[in-house]
Amino acid sequence: MVKRFWEQATAEPVDGAFAILLDGKPMHLPGGGILRIAHPPLAHAIAAEWQGAGGGKGGEMSFADTPLTRLAGTAHHRVAANPAPAADAIAGYAETDLLCYRAEAPAALVRRQQAAWQPWLDWAAWRHGARLRVTAGIVAVRQPRDSIATLRAAVGSLDPWALAALGVAVPALGSVVLGLALAEQVLDPATAHALGALDELFQAEQWGEDAAAAARRRAVADDIAVAARLIALTRPGPQPEAPSGR
Repeated sequence: MVKRFWEQATAEPVDGAFAILLDGKPMHLPGGGILRIAHPPLAHAIAAEWQGAGGGKGGEMSFADTPLTRLAGTAHHRVAANPAPAADAIAGYAETDLLCYRAEAPAALVRRQQAAWQPWLDWAAWRHGARLRVTAGIVAVRQPRDSIATLRAAVGSLDPWALAALGVAVPALGSVVLGLALAEQVLDPATAHALGALDELFQAEQWGEDAAAAARRRAVADDIAVAARLIALTRPGPQPEAPSGR
C-alpha cells in the first residue's frame, strides 16, 4: 500500500498522444519514460483509475487499483519494442488448447464440453482456417502444423495492446482460440471465463463450492475482464463474426 499524493488525475494531449497527469505532472513508466497513450478512451479510463485510487489525497492505494495502467505499461514498455516474444508465448497455447481436451466421463460433462467448446473450434476453423484436433482423456494430441502456423500468424498480426491483453487472458483461459475471440470482440469476458472454467464449475455443481477455488475464479475473471476492457478501449468496435449455438 502507498499513500496517494495527488488531488487530480487527468489525461491531457501531449505530442500527438495523451499523457496521464497527476496534479499536472506526467506519469512515468518504471524505465523513466512518460506513459503516452494514443487512444483517448484508454487514456481517460486510466486517468479515472488514478482519480479513484485511494479515495482522495492522503488515502492508501494499491497498484491492484490500477489494472489498466499495468497492462498499458506492459504494452507500451515491453511489448511494443519487440512484439515477437509475446506473440510466440501466446501462440504456444495452440499446441495444447483447452478446447481440444475433453473428458471421457461423466456423460453430462462430455455433452457440456461438446456443446460449449466445439462452436469455438468451428469458429477458429471458419474465421482463421485453423482446424484443431480433439482428444479425450489426458493423451496429448499433435495439432496440424498448418493450423498452428495460421494461429501464430493471427496472434502475430495483433497490435501491442491486444498482445498485452492476451498475455494475461490466454494463460488464464488456457486457450488461444478463446483469446483470439476476445481480441476480435466476438466473445465477451464473462462468457470466456465461464468457458475456461467449465470443468471446475461442473465439479462445483456436483460436489459443492470450495471458497478458495471460488475466490481464485473471481480473480481470474477480473483479469480477463480487464484484458477485454483494454482491447475494447483501443478498438473502434466489434467484428460481426461469432459462432452460433453458444
